[in-house]
Formats: sequence, C-alpha cells, structure tokens
Amino acid sequence: MSMDFAEEDIIRLVAALLVGGLIGAEREYNGKAAGFRTTIMICVGSTLFTLASGRIGGSGDRIAANIVNGIGFLGAGIIYREANRVKGLTTAATIWAVSALGMCLGGGQYDIALIGFVVIMGALLLLSGFSRRISRVNQSRDYKIVTQFRNKTLIQYEKFFEECGLSPTRRQQQRIGTEMIGHWHVEGSEKNHEKCIRRLLNDPDVKEFTF
Repeated sequence: MSMDFAEEDIIRLVAALLVGGLIGAEREYNGKAAGFRTTIMICVGSTLFTLASGRIGGSGDRIAANIVNGIGFLGAGIIYREANRVKGLTTAATIWAVSALGMCLGGGQYDIALIGFVVIMGALLLLSGFSRRISRVNQSRDYKIVTQFRNKTLIQYEKFFEECGLSPTRRQQQRIGTEMIGHWHVEGSEKNHEKCIRRLLNDPDVKEFTF
C-alpha cells in the first residue's frame, strides 16, 4: 500500500533521528565536542532543509546547496589548537558527513544513506585503533628545553634527540638572564619519544622542558 507524502516525510525525519543519534552516541562516548544531541540536530536539520528545498522547487535547490556551506562554518568552530596539536578535525568532518546523510534521507535516497552510514560508523569504530597504531609509529611533538647558560649553544640536544632515534628541526633559541631556552619540532616513534623524555628527566642540566 502506498503512503502519502506526509507519512514519507515523517519516515525520513525519523530515519535522520536514528542515524544522527547512533553516530552522535559514538561521539558522545568518546567525549567529543559534537555529541549525541548536536549530531541529531545536524542530521535532522539537513533533512528538513532538503525537504523544504523539494517543496519550494526552482530556487529552492540553493537551500540544499547552502547546507554544505553552513555546516562548514559550524565545523570550523569545533576545530581548535591545543598545545602543539590541532584538535577537532575528525569531529568537524563527522558533522559534515552527517549533514550529507541528512540530505540523502531528505531526498529519499535511502540506499545511499545506508551505505554512507555504514562507511562512516565503520571508519569511526574500526579505524580508530589503526589510527593509534600509525600514531605510535611516527609522532610529531614540539619540545622546549630550558637549561643553564654556559657559553655554549643548545646543539648538544639536537645530537641527544638523534641518539634517541628522533629527527629534530631547530626552531627559536634564546637566552634570558642565566638561562638558555631552545625549541625543536621533533618526529619519531612513540617509543623513542618516551626514551627521550626519560633521559631529559634524568638530565641534571635541564631545569625545565615541555613536549
């Protein structure tokens, strides 16, 4: 038995609620900025805009097209810098993908929405462990070392990084009073970074360091 248009709209909105909720639950569980309710609102909102676009017709096509731009601004607000790392990129990309799912559901493209949902959830759930393994193989960190000034540069610490199996890139170095301060961008495996940190902790000449 065929359904009228209003019932079809309800089905699309309920599907958006479920899809957004499941993805949002994963984000909420991992303590991300865009959690359960936010992801639902994004998915349902995108579905509503797409439904409105279909009802209006003609220039209404621009409504659906502008969803992508609007979500882009929303995602940009989630991205931030913490210490020497950029955070929130995965969450911003997730809400962008969720809005695409909402548009598919609003347009009645259930097959595309289902495949997209499976791919997105698979990437969030199954690839997180793989991502952590990659991170262990090579990490980028910014080191700051403060030591007593003794009429010499901090080049010995570059050799120190290399002895730990790391690749340092020298940045700003400065003297403030009786102290020398050096900054390096260092790349290498997590194991070698930990080895380096242990050696710095046991170095009596190092007054302070951050990483």
